[in-house]
Amino acid sequence: MDESIVRAAPKALLHDHLDGGLRPRTVLELAEEIRHPLPADDEDTLRRWFHSAADSGSLERYLETFDHTVAVMQRADHLQRVARECVEDLAADGVVYAEVRWAPEQHLSAGLTAHEAIDAVQAGFDEGARNAAESGSSIVVRQLLTAMRHQARAREIAELAVAYRDDGVVGFDIAGAEAGFPPTRHLDAFEYLQRENAHFTIHAGEAFGLPSIWEAIQWCGADRLGHGVRIIDDVDLAHPAGPRLGRLAAYVRDNRIPLEMCPSSNLQTGAASSLADHPIGPLTELRFRVTVNTDNRLMSDTSMTRELMLLSETFGYTRSDLQWFTVNAMKSAFLRFDERLRIINEVIKPGYAALG
Repeated sequence: MDESIVRAAPKALLHDHLDGGLRPRTVLELAEEIRHPLPADDEDTLRRWFHSAADSGSLERYLETFDHTVAVMQRADHLQRVARECVEDLAADGVVYAEVRWAPEQHLSAGLTAHEAIDAVQAGFDEGARNAAESGSSIVVRQLLTAMRHQARAREIAELAVAYRDDGVVGFDIAGAEAGFPPTRHLDAFEYLQRENAHFTIHAGEAFGLPSIWEAIQWCGADRLGHGVRIIDDVDLAHPAGPRLGRLAAYVRDNRIPLEMCPSSNLQTGAASSLADHPIGPLTELRFRVTVNTDNRLMSDTSMTRELMLLSETFGYTRSDLQWFTVNAMKSAFLRFDERLRIINEVIKPGYAALG
């Protein structure tokens, strides 16, 4: 498939980390301003360092690269700039809807309050959307507030997500290393969100297996699964009569629980050994609610266009398949139903039809 066509196609993105999508040039400039030491002092070398450091096969090593991006996102003006550039970059890549997640608790070391940090990110998103519109692109971007699963502030962040749900925040997430930090450690936050009729997703089934997914769904009540690649462990692909789904996999598919799959990132963290062997292939064939995402654009040196191109080259996906992924994402978004329907019917479907 021609890359220009894929780039022009409207895309929806549900799993993208704000602190994982900075421009290398921005990291350099902000680090110089606050005198934060970096492993490289020019744009190209720094870009390669982020990618190679993240390309270790270890989720823990992957997460270490965020020490530098988080360090330059501690001031309101810096947060606003990063948020603005995020929206501009996504719009330039043909993304028409995005939910961008970030952890307020990681951006308070220079004296910001969580409210000030959230306001700064929203100001950046708003500015980026205006700039994109002036350049001829339409994009809707919303915040997902993330709590770090190895910390103890999940209830506080959940309350912030509810407080800001009419002001740009559409949901809640927990992130960080899965092993040793099950989602049930934060059960009070999830029970609170359910009482408040709020949406939330949980990183599960990436570095840890089926128990992580089971807890996220059955104990915590997750609306979506961040990654969820290990659900394939509950599918017998070698059964002589055809693929057989276990109880958990069947539940996930039958209830259309969205899988926020991030192919390039999953290769880097060791969640999949190769793209050809990535669970996204069989899970798509089995018609799970699969969505395609970038996770961390800087660390994976990727974009939505690149992710979709890689999948097309590997699995032979057509425009129809790419539209299916995109509509899946919009159906699964935490946006209000009428707004989701408008983007599907007035932006995504006409956009694909115009590709010819």
